[in-house]
Amino acid sequence: MEANNSNSQQSSTVSSSPEMICPPLIQAVKEGDFELVKQLLEKGADVNIKMEGGWTPLHNAAKEGNKDIVELLLEKGADLHIRKENGATPFIVAAIVGDVELLELFLSKGANINEYDNHGFTAFMEAAYYGHQSALEFLYEKGVEVNLGRQTSEEQKKLRKGGCTALMDAARKGHIDVVKILLEKMEADVNARDNMGRNALIHTFRDPKNKNVKEIVCFLLKSGIDVNVKGEKGKTPLILAVEKEDVELVQMILEKSVTDINVMDSDENTAILIAVRNDHLDIVRLLCEKGAELDSGELINIAQGNHNQEMVKFLRKKGARENVSHPPKSYKPNSQQWGKSLMDLHRRNRPMIGKLKILVQQEFKIAETSEGGVYLGFYDGKEVAVKRFQERSRQAQQELDCIQHCKNSNLVSLYGRESQNNCIYLCFALCERTLEEHLTVQREMDFQTILKSLFKAVQELHRNNYAHQDLHPRNILIDYKGEVYLADFDKSEKLDEDQQKIKDDMKALGRLVLYMEHMGEKSFTEIQTQSDTEVIEACINEEIKDIVQNLLNPGEEFQNQLSEMLDHPFFWNSKIRYKFLQDMGNLSDIKKRKKDSDVFMKFNQPNSSKDWRETIDENVFRKMNDFYKKIKKPYLCYENTVGDLLKFIRNLGTHFEEETNADIKRTIGEPSEYFKEKFPNLVIYVYKILRNMNYRTLFPSADSF
Repeated sequence: MEANNSNSQQSSTVSSSPEMICPPLIQAVKEGDFELVKQLLEKGADVNIKMEGGWTPLHNAAKEGNKDIVELLLEKGADLHIRKENGATPFIVAAIVGDVELLELFLSKGANINEYDNHGFTAFMEAAYYGHQSALEFLYEKGVEVNLGRQTSEEQKKLRKGGCTALMDAARKGHIDVVKILLEKMEADVNARDNMGRNALIHTFRDPKNKNVKEIVCFLLKSGIDVNVKGEKGKTPLILAVEKEDVELVQMILEKSVTDINVMDSDENTAILIAVRNDHLDIVRLLCEKGAELDSGELINIAQGNHNQEMVKFLRKKGARENVSHPPKSYKPNSQQWGKSLMDLHRRNRPMIGKLKILVQQEFKIAETSEGGVYLGFYDGKEVAVKRFQERSRQAQQELDCIQHCKNSNLVSLYGRESQNNCIYLCFALCERTLEEHLTVQREMDFQTILKSLFKAVQELHRNNYAHQDLHPRNILIDYKGEVYLADFDKSEKLDEDQQKIKDDMKALGRLVLYMEHMGEKSFTEIQTQSDTEVIEACINEEIKDIVQNLLNPGEEFQNQLSEMLDHPFFWNSKIRYKFLQDMGNLSDIKKRKKDSDVFMKFNQPNSSKDWRETIDENVFRKMNDFYKKIKKPYLCYENTVGDLLKFIRNLGTHFEEETNADIKRTIGEPSEYFKEKFPNLVIYVYKILRNMNYRTLFPSADSF
């Protein structure tokens, strides 16, 4: 059963008893025979017996409003909290029939004033739905939650069911006095919305039996309700009023200056298109007086089809033209991910918001946000992702301030902004997917490229005195060309004096690096809960571990940490790594084994417990080592130290192309790849020693890689 429709079903259940053989106790309760009920209970009748639908004696007594029998049943052990199959308690049933005495009695016995059934209906909502003013006022005085929305299951929420308030229920059923009391006395939220985004104004139009639509609409409008909210199929109150063919209703809504007169529903109908189709000239005149656009369809053709020449003449006088719609220009989307939806949006005839074409509907929504979602759109002809904010949104201002102040090729581009109907639209370059989605779909990535782009983006923010403060895989975007961008700056902040926010960004970056190394198999949410030590220990690659360790534990020069990380060996290619090792082996202190040198002393120790000389192919090592024996300088033969390994790499590289070394060339192949495979952690080992000794001048220039 749908939550939004359950009231009507409950109503029929209350008005007629279930058709089945009725237990004697329940039959006696329904007939109001106090003495018989008492006798049956004394003879051992089950006080909580249920019949079809879950009706118990207490439910039936509440429905009949028989306080004496209710008290007797409670005295004999009736369960106050027992529920029917739809979850309704006797307390809720008492509200459906509007019995204040029973409501008071149940509360005194321990009923929860805000308890709700399986569809989320509370006693307060039921009283509003059925127009029981006295019950409503009693519950209000007892402290009920006036603005509680219909509570539903997670599955129902995903279907956008539930969320209705008592005000919406009263408005839908046409109880004008209840609507007034809720707003004037009980401070009901006039702009509350259900899970479908509908407010009380939309609900007023939902029940065709509602005879007080005009009065309720008038009162809601005076109370400041949002007149541009959308209901089913994207219909606004104006469109619903036009469909109702009620001139007075249309006029009331049009008197609100903020009314969006040209908005389309999901079928691309505007208010004036519907009015012309319904052949209602008075409403067409009203809409034209308020500035309705006449290019939203073939209005004159429709009027001619209705054989209404007066309508045709009026439309022509106002500037309408035959066959104003034109086939869309040829268009081929850049985006593969969103191509089909972009084609659909492109072909639709939409009124522009400045340079922006957008249709705020679920099929064009690509992401959720805390305020208004992200939608596909076209800005000045470009494919865009449009972030929608409420007017005067603090988050929108933060996003604008940051992105406009920190323009950089690694930050997602802002093409422009537009405003309409209390909404701000920020138009960003459209990307294919987030890093989170990318790993889920492709399970592969260019780790170095993504990380370098991310580091550069955050570095640029910090240089411009901003911190991102929400670094997350969902905020790293990849476009159709494979380019990587940082996005979502609505939580960004100016840096404070101690620049703690830089450290916060750095710690988030460290966790992102681990997330990428694990290819998203470990959720980022889980990584966020881990301690710095746990994050570091979870790293597999030594170079990545070094990056993460430095990000999580930045030194005194933490403002320059990202610059140093961009020069990290992790980003060096094989040839740069090889040249770096050769250059280190070519240092005079290492080559000549200067024992009084700090550099030599640091490298004059084994690289590991295993002798590196055994890792090198035997014939290669023997030939290189025998060279010193031939020249009768055996004291120069290679020892098991890091320094001598570096010297070996330097010597082999220097003599690699000599004709006498053809056999070495065949064995080794490409030297840079050979040494990378044989000693995968040698570069980071040497790098860390030199960095700790502040020998950074020996590192390769960033321009070289």
